[in-house]
This record gives sequence, C-alpha cells and structure tokens, in this order.
Amino acid sequence: MTSPRTDLSAFAAGLADRLPGTCSSEYQRHAQYADQFPRTEQLWDAGHVDYIVSQYVLTHDAVLHGPANQRLYVTDRPLYPHHFVVAPLAPDGPHIKPHHFDAVEEPNGIAVPEDPARAAAHVARRVLPRYEQALQELLDNTVAQPDPPHRPGPPQVDQVLTLTLYSDGALRAVRERAGRCPHDAVRPRIPVPPAPTSVPPAHRVRGQRSRPSHPRRCPAAHGQGHRREPTPLGNYHQRCPSAGVTEDRTNDQPHALIPLPHLESPSATLAPPCR
Repeated sequence: MTSPRTDLSAFAAGLADRLPGTCSSEYQRHAQYADQFPRTEQLWDAGHVDYIVSQYVLTHDAVLHGPANQRLYVTDRPLYPHHFVVAPLAPDGPHIKPHHFDAVEEPNGIAVPEDPARAAAHVARRVLPRYEQALQELLDNTVAQPDPPHRPGPPQVDQVLTLTLYSDGALRAVRERAGRCPHDAVRPRIPVPPAPTSVPPAHRVRGQRSRPSHPRRCPAAHGQGHRREPTPLGNYHQRCPSAGVTEDRTNDQPHALIPLPHLESPSATLAPPCR
C-alpha cells in the first residue's frame, strides 16, 4: 500500500480549472481496497495507468468531469512522489454496449508533474486529442450498429478427426463420431491389398506362359482322372513310376526327360511325361 498524498484533492481542482472548457473535480477517499474498483474498472487505458490500478492499493482518487461527456481519472503515481497519473474513463450509458468498443483504440493516460499548470498543458496536448477521437469513433459505432452482430452457430458435423503429434515426430489420426468420447474411437485401419493370384514375373521363363496351379495327372501310374496335389514351382524332379522316367523341372525347363539307371529293359517304351 502506498502512503496517501495530502495534495491530490488540491491538484485535481487546480488541473480542472486550467483544462479547456468547463471542468469540475470530484475527490474520493477509499476506506477499503474494494472501494477503488468501481472507478478503475471504467478506465480506458491499456498502458502503465492500467498497470498501476491493478497492482497497487490506491487509497484515494479524483474524477474530472469535462464537456461532451469527458471524464478523466487522476490518482497518485506510486514510487514517484512528485508525479500524478491522468487517464480517460470510458463513457457509460444505456446506448453504449461492449461491441461498440471493437476496433476503437484506447486513448491511454500519461504521467504528469505535480504542478497543475504544467500538468494541464501535457493533458491538453497529449490526452484530450486522443480522447476526443476515440469518443467520436465510439459514437459512430453506436449509430452504425446499435445491436451486436448476429453470428450463426458452428455447423454440425457427423465425424471428427483428431490429430495427435508425438514427441518422436509420429502423427496419429483418430476418427470418431461427433458427440462421442475420443477415447472410445477406433483407430482407422489401412486396407491390405489382396494377394496376387498369378505367378509373379520373376518365376517365369522367357517365352513361356505362366502355368496354372492345378493338380497334375500321371495316367500310367494312377489311371486316368486320378488327381495329385499340386507341386510348387522351383527346382524339383517329378517321377512317373510306371514309365521309369523323370521329368526334370530344374530351373522350370519343360520337357527334359532323363532316363533312370534302374530300367529293366532298354527297349521299354517311354510313357509321355506327367502333366
């Protein structure tokens, strides 16, 4: 709490007498800290005067009432015993609403010396022009837009996509229905393409068509129509027992017949290869 100065009332009266137009001074002493709020909440300042009233306990202040609904707030400047602060107060009235202050720059206050004549010169040159301009813009807004603008509500959506960025740089996308808890959402799955049904080109021999994977038949050994399990492609030998020959499928080369060494008769008729 700052120690109250006894000359604030005299300074405010002397400042009001020296300002342009007809001004009057209203001095008020605060019995408790909350008594300063009704006036400080009307302060039209975004600079150091607003900082002073929000950080210090002020035991008294004064309001100067001027022409054209102008009001100036006067109080001590803490830590500076030879200075006061003067700042504009925002106008009040039933036709002035919060949206009228949009896009209107605060006129802000200044620090002035304790001499009323010098202080009046600073206020007339630096505060009053900005104050008059801000008041005119505010009144123009009351005429142009007396009621707050109507803004429609946000559109309703069926689904919400939530993106989560982790510390390692990974990004996770979770899609949930509107109105549901994000923790109940199911993580979207990436569709897996179906496996190829034909033999890849790497297993084909140039000039040869790809072989379908149907069961092979050996009519001499098992009779017509008997089906065997399909044999995978690769390096293998398929043997037809009744004919005594082996169909060499090494490197998938067709129709290479190799006679076996245990044939009983060299004149044995070779059966066609198993297909």
